[in-house]
Amino acid sequence: MPDSSDSPEFAALDRLRDQVSRVLLGKPEPIRLALVALLGGGHVLIEDAPGVGKTSLAKAIAKSLDGQFTRLQFTPDMLPSDILGASLFKPDMGEFEFRRGPIFTNVLLADEINRTTPRTQSALLEAMSEGQVSAEGATLPLEPPFFVIATQNPLESEGTYPLPDNQLDRFMVCTGIGYPDREHERRALIDHAGREPLDDVGPVMSREELKALRTRVGAVRVDDSLRDYLLDVVEATRTHADLVQGASTRGALTFDTAARAAAVLDGRDYVTPDDIKGLAVPVLAHRLGVRGTMREGRREKAGAVVRQILAEVSVPD
Repeated sequence: MPDSSDSPEFAALDRLRDQVSRVLLGKPEPIRLALVALLGGGHVLIEDAPGVGKTSLAKAIAKSLDGQFTRLQFTPDMLPSDILGASLFKPDMGEFEFRRGPIFTNVLLADEINRTTPRTQSALLEAMSEGQVSAEGATLPLEPPFFVIATQNPLESEGTYPLPDNQLDRFMVCTGIGYPDREHERRALIDHAGREPLDDVGPVMSREELKALRTRVGAVRVDDSLRDYLLDVVEATRTHADLVQGASTRGALTFDTAARAAAVLDGRDYVTPDDIKGLAVPVLAHRLGVRGTMREGRREKAGAVVRQILAEVSVPD
């Protein structure tokens, strides 16, 4: 990989990270994970209690990218056609015309995605996986980049529907945000006095710069010993006594891509063991089934199992 010190796409990446950090104070790890998903061509799911900054993080990233941004607030009465679009009859022409829905965008903020029914949730599945939409008997491509930033409330919250496993598997990373510490919350009170920090956020990365960064992700070197280490971690999720569902092959491929994206985010052209260890929980935990556990607290318990696996699997020298 060429030196990144004077590359315009890396300068744009620094601007993006700095701008988002000014909106979500004191939370570098959720920001980092969201940018890993962006560079890796994946999608990100942010799960936490209301009011801790899920939507602010998503909107800050979306507004920082030079592309079309759409926010979609999910509700219990939403239909798949509200996302994909529908054909409307035009009396003056005597024919139907397909009106594209909000999914035809570059960055989709799917806010509180688990407040709508599984049937409507699944309308996103093909788009997230294939970059296309099937509607009204036709297959329509989505203009790249297509990046979904979804937020969901804890499953024990009133009026929520669990995301199906096959849709969870389409998210590259799943992360929470958590409450800020006292000092950063104090700064937030000051920053929000009479103004909204998101109002100062504007495009700092072009689609061409994002495309160049994603190309760099594909060129990152992964040593054979590190790829075996990654596969050892994945295999351990399939045989662990506390898990009834391990990571899929898609999960392993996503894990590999995320590790390479993390390297690019740090300006490197090679993956390190720390890239793999640091991403194991956010990439794998939401894909796993924990024995004797209902949906509530599943990600936290699966994360504990992944951390146990990391402690037991040998790290290459």
